Amino acid sequence: MIQTELTPNPNSLKFLSEKTISDIGTEEYKRDDISKISNQFIKELLSFNGVELVLLSKNFLSVKKKENISWDELKPMVISHINDYFENNKEPILKAKIEKEKKDLNNDETIKKIIDVLDTKVRPAVARDGGDIKFQSFENGVVKVNLQGSCSGCPSSLMTLKQGVQNILKHYVKEVNSVEAS
Repeated sequence: MIQTELTPNPNSLKFLSEKTISDIGTEEYKRDDISKISNQFIKELLSFNGVELVLLSKNFLSVKKKENISWDELKPMVISHINDYFENNKEPILKAKIEKEKKDLNNDETIKKIIDVLDTKVRPAVARDGGDIKFQSFENGVVKVNLQGSCSGCPSSLMTLKQGVQNILKHYVKEVNSVEAS
């Protein structure tokens, strides 16, 4: 059964499933990149009228739509698409490949601390709102992150970044001076 939750972004909706949607972590896909996407489920979802972006996580996916499209029209289509997938497939939509690329971030202790704080303190809160946050870089006291899913383009994302993420990182990692979206 698929349930939905509102997100702080009125153009994004979170679709929750009791089945595993992704066993490779959180991944984001944009309509503009549809020609590069090989996953048929994602291609079909992105081809729905008005869908701009899809974020898949372990037990939910978020859909970001264009303003001129109504959730009354789009929501049943998305739910039906998810249900249809799981009626015909036992595996997650995103499956782990035998060798997933490793992100070795040069064993820097500060970067390890930043990633740990993002994973344990920030990511769960952002995921509740249908989004994700990805570490990009750390240089000269500045952490660059990428906000994804419902957080991408959300009116309150800058406030979340500055008042939430930045304050948390500065509290736990003394080397951090500021946080920016990349």
